Amino acid sequence: MFKATLPRMNYSTMLGILLSLLLLAFIILYAAQDPRSFINLPGLAIVIGGTLAALFLSFPLREIKHGVKAIKLFLFYESLDPQRDADEITAVAKMWFRRETIAIEDKIDQINNPYLKTGFQLVIDNTPIEDILAHLKWRIARLRAKEKAEADIFRAMALYAPAFGMLGTLVGLINMLQVLELKDISQISFNMAVALITTFYGLLLANLVFNPIAIKLERRTEHRVMIMSMVMEGIALIADRRNPSFIRETLNSFIAHYDNELKMPENDGYQLNTTRVG
Repeated sequence: MFKATLPRMNYSTMLGILLSLLLLAFIILYAAQDPRSFINLPGLAIVIGGTLAALFLSFPLREIKHGVKAIKLFLFYESLDPQRDADEITAVAKMWFRRETIAIEDKIDQINNPYLKTGFQLVIDNTPIEDILAHLKWRIARLRAKEKAEADIFRAMALYAPAFGMLGTLVGLINMLQVLELKDISQISFNMAVALITTFYGLLLANLVFNPIAIKLERRTEHRVMIMSMVMEGIALIADRRNPSFIRETLNSFIAHYDNELKMPENDGYQLNTTRVG
């Protein structure tokens, strides 16, 4: 829906990664008698291998590929500018109010947001407003479904990882019971390490990797849907040939509400109506 670039690092993500690494360093270097006890390849293989196996059993390969590509949105900040879209809608509203159709077509060619461009094109083609709203709402619903599937992949991995951590714990305990009669301390300690460290790996991956990625993707979707809802309302008002000043204030109310401003700007006598957005 959006042709957005990824120009800079997401600093909150970078800070979270740094704090996670500091936490791990503290646990391994200061809270453990032997840092090597936290390195257990069989336990890590059980958690990662089991999580991936369950993931491929749960989701089609196409959705998994989309989920992997979405990881970059966890690391980078996506440049979405609702104010820029609001300004473009207001500019087109002034042209449409003056019936400058040719100028609008030139303006459309300069717009990078395909959702906004589609809405303008439907307006200048004199498409009925009901059909415009139906199409734009369908585009929002399609984006929600697509990006929800991406977040659901990491939500599922966050559920699978602790479960396979418990599986590794059971495997380690079973093996430990089998070697108790041999009284081989090295084998007992090895299996005890597998039993405990797999649960550690599962909880760590779930709460410091998979769940944060899912939450970040869901927040991104909320932001994108807000912008698309604002665009849809603006397009509908243009199709109604409403006053450009009214359209500008309506769009500004969307942005102000999303930013949760404590002091809302005065609306200069306009009573805003945004009931179309559902």
